[in-house]
Amino acid sequence: MQKITDIFSRPCLLLAPMEDVTEIPFRILCKEMGADVVYTEFVNAEGLLRESIDGPRRTFNKLRFSEEERPFGIQLYGSTSFSMERAAEIATDQNPDLIDINCGCWVSNVALRGAGAGLLRDLSKMRDVVNRVVSATHLPVTVKTRLGWDADSIKILEVARMLEDEGVQALSIHCRTRSQGHKGSVDYSWIPKVKELISIPVILNGDIRTSFDVERAFSSTGCDGVMIGRRAIAHPWIFREARHYLETGLVLDEPTLQDRVNLCLKHLFLCVEYDGEKYALISMRRHYSGYFRGIKGASKIRLELSRFKELPPLVSYLKSLSDDGRMAA
Repeated sequence: MQKITDIFSRPCLLLAPMEDVTEIPFRILCKEMGADVVYTEFVNAEGLLRESIDGPRRTFNKLRFSEEERPFGIQLYGSTSFSMERAAEIATDQNPDLIDINCGCWVSNVALRGAGAGLLRDLSKMRDVVNRVVSATHLPVTVKTRLGWDADSIKILEVARMLEDEGVQALSIHCRTRSQGHKGSVDYSWIPKVKELISIPVILNGDIRTSFDVERAFSSTGCDGVMIGRRAIAHPWIFREARHYLETGLVLDEPTLQDRVNLCLKHLFLCVEYDGEKYALISMRRHYSGYFRGIKGASKIRLELSRFKELPPLVSYLKSLSDDGRMAA
């Protein structure tokens, strides 16, 4: 098992856990693009416990991963310390490299039920959840959270100190409050303050869109890692571009249409390999807009791709696109 300081050695690039997105095929793809650490989708602790009794279902299947994804983390969320403790034991049996606790999900059906960012409104409960998870596993435990519930209750310094005291080995911070969701400006100024306060790795998250954003995040905040979420969906090449820029100071060319088709096909075949043809054709629909953004006729391409119900004609259509190298101005 790798040490946490090895996993999060600076400068670390991480793929953020995202519901219905960070499945095995997409994680493998981002790994190949240059992501250092990848995570599962959000794994519901209560759902996991129900399924451990009734037999494997969709939640349990989220724990699956391939060896090529390491270092790899399972992210858990839940509203009770008991369910989180038991879920941590189940997750540990899958032998990931780390377990991450979601204390940052802002959506109402999670946060208003006391899970995710809802824990920011009850720090004693957050402490208990973290304590129980840390005690339930021999694996490194990390946390992903936000600055606070809203602008009037930013508690990230108190939270960071508490988490380190409870044995958390790395902290990822989405630099917005829960009330902001994905809107409004991120505030990276809290990252240096947290870095001064604790000794564990601190990961910055929020509004990272380009290789320049990645470099500025490292140089201006002193963070140990940069976590990329929504931009990875729209542009999986971000990891390769950021790594190249960090190492050389040079900017890579934009992916060509042929590059986009090739990566889309690779993603499609991985989906078929891990989840079967029927689910692959459905799950890929959420990725087409990213692969073909900026291409002339992109909306028509996305519409056509989403209509296919069988693999061979879909593959043929994708391959036909590579014969037309026109890019939007």
